[in-house]
Amino acid sequence: MHHKRAVPRRVLLGMLAAAGLPRAASAQAWPSRPIRLIVAFGAGSGSDIRARLIGDRLAAGLGQPVVIDNRGGANGFLAAEAVARARPDGYTLLFTSNSTHAANPALFRRLPYDPIGDFEPVAMIGETPLIIVVNNDLPVRDLAGFVAYAKANPGRLNYASGNTSSRVGAEMFKIATGVDMTFVSYRSNAQGITDVIAGNPQVMFSDATVGIPQVREGRVRAIGITGKQPIRALPGVPTVEAALGLPGFAIHSWSAVFAPAGTPAEIVAKLNTEIRAILALPDIRARMEEEGTEVPPLDSAGVGRFVVAEIAKWRRVVAQAGIEVAP
Repeated sequence: MHHKRAVPRRVLLGMLAAAGLPRAASAQAWPSRPIRLIVAFGAGSGSDIRARLIGDRLAAGLGQPVVIDNRGGANGFLAAEAVARARPDGYTLLFTSNSTHAANPALFRRLPYDPIGDFEPVAMIGETPLIIVVNNDLPVRDLAGFVAYAKANPGRLNYASGNTSSRVGAEMFKIATGVDMTFVSYRSNAQGITDVIAGNPQVMFSDATVGIPQVREGRVRAIGITGKQPIRALPGVPTVEAALGLPGFAIHSWSAVFAPAGTPAEIVAKLNTEIRAILALPDIRARMEEEGTEVPPLDSAGVGRFVVAEIAKWRRVVAQAGIEVAP
């Protein structure tokens, strides 16, 4: 990956701090005004739903409003670059997923931001499997039936995708099963599933937060889960691994909060503590567990190590899925 700045902002800001710039005073007074939480995906997306859920509780805990700012599209570039360039004062945060901070480095040769050097990891929100949903008029009831139908109708199925997890999951499924589906890109999974409900595209590997409500309302049919075990919200819906006998087939999406590089350590630590406390609340924990979301108990340094490992993992996953790297 080539970065357009010769020296990462983390290094530059560290040099300035060492020179004696007075950042401690601003950290002590934080927060004294509203915090902007930039979401890397559009309204109604899984990230947006989670960001608003966490943002409301965070505002109550910090005593300042948390304003949600959706910057969907462009593979998360818009949101990530906006936060990377923001002042590191704790008033601009990024709510994003593995799309910007793990998959994009594998999918693009050049990025307008550095997922490591331009950010301070703040807190992990959770890892969640994808839900495979199909249009109700598609004559399939399970994964085996879906594979048989797809093979009998090569090139006739389209799949919607509004983020990299959704796309990579579908491409991995294609390779593992030998089915032929055409990728149709959307700004968010919320927009994609709307068209799946209408009938074209006919299938989607959806975020759980987006897919589960549509399944419950009978607008789409769930036929599989990309995790290692079934989830409480969809009893009877099997994993791909179990239903099709594909050992090791699993893909999860994850979400996390980041701040611009150079944000004072005490602010990052406070945010991490507040967010982990929110995730431990009984109602939040129950909701996460129902969707099959695992919440690793990581401090900010742990999130940083997780991201480094995920970048390496997603390079392998993208290569396995056979996706061509963009310029």
